Amino acid sequence: MKIAFIGGGVMAEAMLSAALAKQVITQHDVAIGEPVEARRRDLNQRYGVATSQSNTQACSGAEVVVLSVKPQWLAPVLQELRGTLKPAQVVLSIVAGAPIQRLTQGLNHQAVVRVMPNTPAQVGAGMSVWTATPQVSEQQKDAARRLVRSFGEEVYVSNEQYVDMATALSASGPAFVFVFLEALIDAGVHIGLPRELAQMLAYQTVAGSVEMARKTGKHPAELRNMVTSSGGTTAEGLLALNEGKLPATVVRAVIAAFEKAKKLAEPS
Repeated sequence: MKIAFIGGGVMAEAMLSAALAKQVITQHDVAIGEPVEARRRDLNQRYGVATSQSNTQACSGAEVVVLSVKPQWLAPVLQELRGTLKPAQVVLSIVAGAPIQRLTQGLNHQAVVRVMPNTPAQVGAGMSVWTATPQVSEQQKDAARRLVRSFGEEVYVSNEQYVDMATALSASGPAFVFVFLEALIDAGVHIGLPRELAQMLAYQTVAGSVEMARKTGKHPAELRNMVTSSGGTTAEGLLALNEGKLPATVVRAVIAAFEKAKKLAEPS
């Protein structure tokens, strides 16, 4: 699979590193368009991939063109690439808040895949939701799936609105989890645990709880009830969480992120 990354930032590097490690691509299959010379040099030296200041040059010969720029740089990139892509090329965008219609119109190119990954992709534990235009062939979808799957779990959706919803839940979600994790560690320190021990306990507690939910297939409410004894310590702690309106606050956080995602998708 010949692939071009337009933008050599953190997420592009995460995708590149994972795809190379999983042998989805080789270093000879990759070209990266990146405006910062120091970054081009770093990527070239670290991964042995071709880099270029020219995005059009990077795209030449690529089967998959990955748009991995920050949202504020998308407009000039679309303008630069407009009319240069061949019909056989598929564009895969990980740009947050950029709907397919904006991409197809901006590029004058119809074969577009839109992916919403999240930051755990950097350690091969990502969650990506993606969709594609009707002009994307099954072979191109398979290529996109193999690429996205190299850095974590993936799910294809036919409704693009679900990608915006995933932006709020799985893309913003790690930040919400990290806030809870940080609070859990601080709470352990507050009651007297050494910070290193509190961190170890909190990390494994969260990781183990997720693994238990996955493997048992039980609803989180059922699992919560299994831990909660009548009149016990867990019941007392849950009362404090409910008094602090944690569940409702989490819901509001996801809704707020979703509303922001919809605003980002609006024409400027």
